[in-house]
Formats: sequence, C-alpha cells, structure tokens
Amino acid sequence: MSSTRKSAVVVSIAVMASRVLGLVREVVFASLFGAGKFYDAYLGAFRIPNLFRDLFAEGALSTAFTTVFTKKLEKEGEESAWYLANLVLTILLIGMAVLCLCGILFSPWIVSVTNPGFQHVAGKFELTVQLTQILFPFIGFVSVAALVMGMLNAKRIFGVPASASSAFNFVSIIAGVVFAYLFEPQANLLKPHFTERGIMGVAFGVLLGGLAQLLIQLPTLWKVGFRFRFCWNLNHAGLREVLVLMIPSVIAGSAVQVNVMVNGIFASPIDGGLSWLNCAFRLIQFPIGVFGVAIATATLPAVARQQAQNDLIAFGGTLRESLRFMFFLTIPAAMGLAVFAPQIIQLIYEHGQFDAEDTRQTAWALQAYTLGLVGYSGIKVLTPCFYALNLPKIPLNISLIAIGVNLLLNGVMIYVFHLGHVGLALSTGILAMINFLQLFFAMRSRLDLGSFLFWTRHLTKILFATGMAISFAYFSLLFFGSFMELNGSWTWINPMLKMLFLLSTTGAIYLSLGWFLKMEEMTSLVKLIQRKLGKK
Repeated sequence: MSSTRKSAVVVSIAVMASRVLGLVREVVFASLFGAGKFYDAYLGAFRIPNLFRDLFAEGALSTAFTTVFTKKLEKEGEESAWYLANLVLTILLIGMAVLCLCGILFSPWIVSVTNPGFQHVAGKFELTVQLTQILFPFIGFVSVAALVMGMLNAKRIFGVPASASSAFNFVSIIAGVVFAYLFEPQANLLKPHFTERGIMGVAFGVLLGGLAQLLIQLPTLWKVGFRFRFCWNLNHAGLREVLVLMIPSVIAGSAVQVNVMVNGIFASPIDGGLSWLNCAFRLIQFPIGVFGVAIATATLPAVARQQAQNDLIAFGGTLRESLRFMFFLTIPAAMGLAVFAPQIIQLIYEHGQFDAEDTRQTAWALQAYTLGLVGYSGIKVLTPCFYALNLPKIPLNISLIAIGVNLLLNGVMIYVFHLGHVGLALSTGILAMINFLQLFFAMRSRLDLGSFLFWTRHLTKILFATGMAISFAYFSLLFFGSFMELNGSWTWINPMLKMLFLLSTTGAIYLSLGWFLKMEEMTSLVKLIQRKLGKK
C-alpha cells in the first residue's frame, strides 16, 4: 500500500471518529430541540461563522498555506518554512480579530440577508442575531487550528490534526448540554422543553469546542519545532505566493458560500427546513469527511512535493490512485444511504422532540443529497491539486459558473416542481456532480489520469459489487423485518438490529466481491492486513 493510501487510512480513522462524534452532537441537539424555531435559529447562526471558516480557514488559506509551506520545507529547509508560518499566523490573528468584531457588530444585517424568512416567525430573527454574536468568535479559533493543521500535515503528521475536530465535537456535546441545563433548568431532566435560554447555552458550548480544536494540536506543533514569534513583512515572497494562490481560492470559495447562502434563503421560509436539511447533510458529510477529506488531506502534501520536484508523471499517478480509492469508498456509501435512508434517519434522529414527520422529511432530503456525495468527495480531492499546479483560476471559474447554475436549479425545484427543501437538496447534489466532472476533465487534459476504458472497468466493478451487496441486504431486510415483528418483545431493538444487519451484510458482500473481482484497492487492503498479522 502506498504512503498516500496509508496516510489516507490514518486520516480516515481519525476523521471517522470525528464524524461519529459530530453526528452524535447533531443528534443530541436535535433531540433536545426538535426541528423548528430554536434549532433553526441555532443552525442559521452557526452557519454564518461556519461559512467564513470554510472560506478562509479550511478552504482557501489552509490549501494555499499547506502548498507553499510544503515547498518551503522541501527547497529551503525548516527555518524558512517556520518564518513563513509565523508571518502568516501573525497576519491571521490580526485579521480574525477585526473580522470577529465586525461580525458581532453587524450581526443583525448579516442575519437579515442570510435568513430573511426568519422574520416571519415571532422572535426567530432576534434569537438568531443573539446566537450569531455568541458564535462569531468561533471562526478565530478554528482558523488558527486549520493553519496549525496545515503545518502538521506538511510535516507528515496526520492523526493529531485529523483528531482535533473530535475534540471540538466532544467538548461541544458535553459543554453544550451542561450549559443548556444551567441556563434553563428543567423540572424533568429526561424530557426537557428548552427555549431561547437553552439554545444559548448550546451556542456557548460550541464556542468552547472551537477553542478545544485549537488547543489539542499545540503540544504536537511544539514538538515538531514551531515557536511563535510576531513577524511583519508584507513583502515576503512566501507570503505573496500564499496570497496569489489564496485570492482566487477565496473568490472560488465565495462562490460556494454564495450557493450555501442562496440555499438558506430559499429554505428560511420553511419552518423546520434548515433542520431537516442540516440533519440530512450531516449524514452526507460523514462519508465525505471520512473518505473524501481524508484522501484529499493525504494527497495534497504528496502532490505538492512531486510538483516541487517537477515530477508530473508521479503527480498524475498519485491523483489517479486517490480518485480510484475515493470511488471505491464513496459509491457504495452513496447508494446505501439512498436505499436505506428512512431506516437510518429513524435510528439516528427519531428521539425526544424529533418525531416521525421529521424523520420522513429528513429521509427525503438525504436521498436527494446522495446524488452529490461522490461529486463532493471528488471536488475535495481535485481542487487542492489545481493549487499545487499553480492553476487556481480553473476551480475559480467553475465555482463562479456554479452560482448561476445553483440559482437556476433552486428556482426550478422550488417554483416549478414545488419540491420544497427536497428540491434544494436535489439541486445541491446535481451541482456537485457537475462541478466534479468539470474539474476532472480539466485536470485530465493536463495529466495522465487514465483512459476511458480504465475508468469504465473500475466503475463497472464498483457498481456491480455495490448493486449486488445492497440488493441482497434489501431483500433480506424484508424477511428479517417480518420475522422480528412476530416477536413483539424484540420490537424495541428492531432499528438497531436492522442497522447492524445492513452494515454487516452489505459491507461483507461488497468487500468479498471486490476481492473476487481483483479490485486493486481490495487486494492492497488484504496485503496490508496480512503484513500486520504477520508482525504479530
């Protein structure tokens, strides 16, 4: 197994733990507040600093900095790389302080633009403004955390930074629940009915979680040799290179965030719409994070080194391998979520204030989102590679085109087909696939990513194995469910048993067929396991 795949596996494990905790966080908050005014307000407020985080911290800045920092390490050594890190960190701290202050001061205007429909529900707009003011400093914590992650990844340390978001989720859950009960004590602890004060407690808990995401990485950063020094040199060549890569990425990322904001504007008049979409997208983000982000995180430092060495053949081979691995993992995930969405939503979310109608609405959104799961993961892998090749304008242009396409799709889904929040999820999925295909063919014209026959064979094997595995699980589930209903004393664990059955049978059949079809990813995995067992 290649070093890129090994790194991807390490990151996948860490990200999987983080995504599980993130899912637990959403489930806990959804069960405490249900889908409606209070949870919508929290999501609307959290989405605003989250947009800036995606734009600056975990998007443009992180990608541009990691690319340049890695090249500095390869060509000029640690002293030059650490100086660049201190310079960027100094500017980031000053910039985030100004941004957070402006965000707090202009929260009413921001909320009125991003969530206009909230004004139709009494108190919803005002609550969202207050929550936004509480949560805005979150961007400062996670921006610095993302920069630290870039340094550690460039030093080929992936586990700790990938686990940092687990600290965020864990602290957010514990602190959010504790603060909710402290801010709004309940007569019945097991059946709470929280309102404004409770959701404010959750917001403070999430803010504390953002700080934890930064702090957990600092000891490792210290061990690899980083020491912070205030630096100020706006003429530094490395800083200019980061900005040259970052500015088109910011514009491209802004296009993505405009799409997110447009979706929120369309969804804001639907009471519960943001909650249903968020819960569904959380499940889509799970495989995107575990597979797409993990593979992308491991791929970027590798291709950046290969580009620095002017080895485009190796660059293309690494990217081709990463995309193969991405398809191998995300296609079965997408098909499984689409087929078994109702059972998955019922098991995970239908608790407390989250009722059967919320489950039904969320399941429809999840099925619509699955159309874009593979596309989203592919975008995560491909986009940083354009920056490593100093071709930032390509994803920029594709993102700008996507704004018009997204607006058109949303309008058609809402006003022509009247699909409500499901239409918004559907347009998001379609747009992700369109963007991915544009990026893929743009990169394929510059690098050897494999022939049409190469990809046809690979995708046919995946689709066949996935179809057989899911079909067997689905038809077996019909018998399994009927059998369980005969014994009424077991009905309370039906959802859990169904989920365990689905995961075990589908996974086992898919992997077995992957081995039988001699898929490279499966044979590499088996060889790795054999080596590990041999060591024992």
